[in-house]
Amino acid sequence: MSDDPVMNRMVDLDEVAVILASRVPGWRSAGLEVGQVTWRDTEASWPQPLETDRAQVLDPDSVGVAISGPGEAELSVVLFRGGWADVDFIAGLDDAGCFPASDVASASDFEVRMDQWVARVFGVRSGAQ
Repeated sequence: MSDDPVMNRMVDLDEVAVILASRVPGWRSAGLEVGQVTWRDTEASWPQPLETDRAQVLDPDSVGVAISGPGEAELSVVLFRGGWADVDFIAGLDDAGCFPASDVASASDFEVRMDQWVARVFGVRSGAQ
């Protein structure tokens, strides 16, 4: 897979995990439930399982987190090292869908977007704690 340009390492997933961890206290103090960060290993056999222990992942190709809040609001984000993310949300009965995220350029770019997604779905402003 190393020749596959789609799987280029555009985003450092370990940096992203640090960003997510820095946000958890603020999200929790705002009343949100934050699931464990999950990792997927490129080297694992298909279907690739999700791991919660980074040490079990030799070559991560994605990192993800699920957040839930009042009124059954939910946000699920999976960022792939190639610079795109699957971002699904439910903010209300008539307010659900996916956010476009096909061009994440860096961990800091992801940080800005993650803060925007959390604010949009839950009305919670994030920032480093």
